[in-house]
Amino acid sequence: MENLNRKTVAILATNGFEESELREPKKALEEAGADVHIVSLEAGNIKSWADGNWSNTYQVDKTIDEVSQKDYHALMLPGGVINPDLLRRNEKAVAFVKSFFENKKPVGAICHGPWLLAEADVLKGRKVTSYSSIKTDIKNAGANWVDQEVVVDEGLVTSRSPEDLQAFNSKLVEEVYEGKHDMQMA
Repeated sequence: MENLNRKTVAILATNGFEESELREPKKALEEAGADVHIVSLEAGNIKSWADGNWSNTYQVDKTIDEVSQKDYHALMLPGGVINPDLLRRNEKAVAFVKSFFENKKPVGAICHGPWLLAEADVLKGRKVTSYSSIKTDIKNAGANWVDQEVVVDEGLVTSRSPEDLQAFNSKLVEEVYEGKHDMQMA
């Protein structure tokens, strides 16, 4: 396993994130040695979604107003339907996402997480996957959508659903380890 010591990763999330899609990547990154911060719109706790119901709360480490891409080596975007829909309506959250692409840093997005990538206008010409119900949105944003467990495109890691978490986590850790990708584009 790659050693991510001295690497710091932001997980951008708000209420309604799919619990396993935050919990499992966070755990994989931390087990590889990374420092992981949950970044959200407001301080306090955010509530997860699991099995069609509200689930556990997670402590926010930093608010979007307190951070910059300069503070992080990579970004991870969990899905859930509510979470990315709320985040894509926040200009600061969208700008934060776009800044990782502008600075050629690794980004991971799973399930409905790529909605934020579409809003940040960073999908043109990229090969990506997502939850199938947002396939048209992703294609309309200019991406080449494919139905695969995990897709890596120059530092961008995407997966379809919680069933893909093992493959997603492995590739996410690998891309964070590799660091900046010169071909990463905004």
